[in-house]
Amino acid sequence: MSFEAWTIFALFWVVFVTTPGPNAVNCISNGMSLPFPKAMLGVLAILTQASAFLILSALGVTALIAASPTGFFVAKLIGAGFLIWMGLRGWVNATRPAPASQRPARHVYLHALAVATINPKSVAGYLAAFSQFVQPDVPIWQQMAIIVPTALIITTLSYTGFTLLGALMGKAALGAVFNVWVRRIMATCFIIYGVLLGTSAAPAGRG
Repeated sequence: MSFEAWTIFALFWVVFVTTPGPNAVNCISNGMSLPFPKAMLGVLAILTQASAFLILSALGVTALIAASPTGFFVAKLIGAGFLIWMGLRGWVNATRPAPASQRPARHVYLHALAVATINPKSVAGYLAAFSQFVQPDVPIWQQMAIIVPTALIITTLSYTGFTLLGALMGKAALGAVFNVWVRRIMATCFIIYGVLLGTSAAPAGRG
């Protein structure tokens, strides 16, 4: 991969992972309600998903899934239902104290992994990255040696930033009313993402 191609890819990935979506909302929520080290398990889960999707994309599995209308439809409905359920639960629980001590580390990690995996932005973004930036005349794993570290470093910085933002918001939320409405806004975001996912079309790769 040439330096010019790497620069374009890096800029694309910065936009990809800094555009607010379900992962960002979950990181902010974790930062608000959990001790920072435990909240960072959410970022680790996102990196796990990102690593898996990068490898699957290189192998063409992600494109194969996107090319299956039935598989995409089923996955879309499951993901939409999951996000809407999270949003409704978040809205109902907004008036209750954040259960920081009641959320084991395993739950924080698996919850974030589920959000990252069913995120419709992920499939579209990875397909775009591999259809636009991978050079067909260069061995794929040679390019992956550059793409993977670049993507993971940028992803780490972005979602660590969102988690820090949540931690700062949590400290600033001294008033119970402010805290409730911030949590309800984030819950509404999950519901909106779920509706958008449920009505979205399959991401199209370049043929």
